[in-house]
Amino acid sequence: MKEEVIVSGRMNENIDPVLQAWHWEIPTYLFLGGLAAGILFFAALFYLQGNDSKYRTAVKIAPFIVPIALALGLFALFLDLTHKLYFWKLYTTIKFESPMSWGAWVLMIITPLSIMWILSYSQELFDHWKLNYPKVYKRFKWVEKLMFKWKNVRDFYSWIGTQRKIIAWVMLIMAIVLGVYTGILLSAFNARPLWNTSVLGMLFLVSGLSTGAATVMWLSKNEVERKLLSRIDLILIIIELFLIVHMFMGFLAGTQVQIETANMFLGGDYTLIFWITVVFMGLLLPLLLEFLEYRGYHIPVYLPAGLIIFGGVMLRIILLEAGQASRYLY
Repeated sequence: MKEEVIVSGRMNENIDPVLQAWHWEIPTYLFLGGLAAGILFFAALFYLQGNDSKYRTAVKIAPFIVPIALALGLFALFLDLTHKLYFWKLYTTIKFESPMSWGAWVLMIITPLSIMWILSYSQELFDHWKLNYPKVYKRFKWVEKLMFKWKNVRDFYSWIGTQRKIIAWVMLIMAIVLGVYTGILLSAFNARPLWNTSVLGMLFLVSGLSTGAATVMWLSKNEVERKLLSRIDLILIIIELFLIVHMFMGFLAGTQVQIETANMFLGGDYTLIFWITVVFMGLLLPLLLEFLEYRGYHIPVYLPAGLIIFGGVMLRIILLEAGQASRYLY
């Protein structure tokens, strides 16, 4: 017989309730949504500035990732649903006080916009492959024939091309809303102290922009484009570090519940994993590498870009797990 002595009524296994409702699907969805927002933001911004030819990767190539990222993110979200057959009910109403309702409708708008955007550049992409990558072009030549087989479809692609400016403006606004929404989705949960902060929306937006810039930087073969995005990322990383510090300062200046939430990262269970993977590997190290690149040292682009993307993933995983562990004392 195993004898156990219960000395407290708090946090006893199978007695005290613990929230562990969200798993890998949600941080996957939040990361891919933020990444898509970052890529579309820079695509729309550079196009509206008239730099679509100068920054070709950001405007014409990287956006091809977005529909795939959004589809995978939505599929992960679908897997997390308890009542999967009723997901369509999100689109039967609009609740302005519900972040989930906002997110559902923003995704409904931005997903077809991203597809229209890449379709408007599809012929140009095939022509580029034909000229510079003939082997790749031969492999996907059947796709070009299928896409441009019918005249009315070709006319539709041409019409989309004439509407790029309107699409870019809507896409720019929707990208910002999508990036903020990924953080607001969590901050709306008042019962979880770690999430219940106004900083989270801006933090996730900046993180999404940073991962989007890193992805474009990684894909680009243009030195001018790489240097511009590297400098933008330097600024975004500094802002992200400021927001993280500001978030913890806010917690430490709050009530006992907020102080205990901050202590989870300042000596608690999440201290090492957060400060090593997110702050050091995902922010400080890429900041140093990009600064060295700016000073003239040759740094392989995949190092800072890969670390930034890794940091963006870990930020969402850790904040999701720690948020579910944080609680109000009762």
